Amino acid sequence: MAERVVRAALAAAFALLLTACIVEEPVVVRHPPPPPPPVQTEVVPVAPGPGYVWVPGYWAWRGPRRGYVWVPGTYAVPSQPAYAWVPAHWAQRPGGWVWVEGHWQAR
Repeated sequence: MAERVVRAALAAAFALLLTACIVEEPVVVRHPPPPPPPVQTEVVPVAPGPGYVWVPGYWAWRGPRRGYVWVPGTYAVPSQPAYAWVPAHWAQRPGGWVWVEGHWQAR
């Protein structure tokens, strides 16, 4: 009996682990939305500490109902020492366009 309970618990844990590994595919649209408004001027505060990099704000597309929403800039620590910030942007892919979130990338 105890062995069945342990097996059931292990199976449930394994199933939960598998669902956490599912990667959501980006949404592909035939055409990107209209260009965003001009970038807002931001006052860049003093860095909170050494190694922080300013990641500027950007206009995020939230769909035809909400349109563009301003996401303010923030300080962040690069994921690796020699990485640079790549701003969020639309990229053309087979079949349409995808929104690529901002991310760190090797220089």
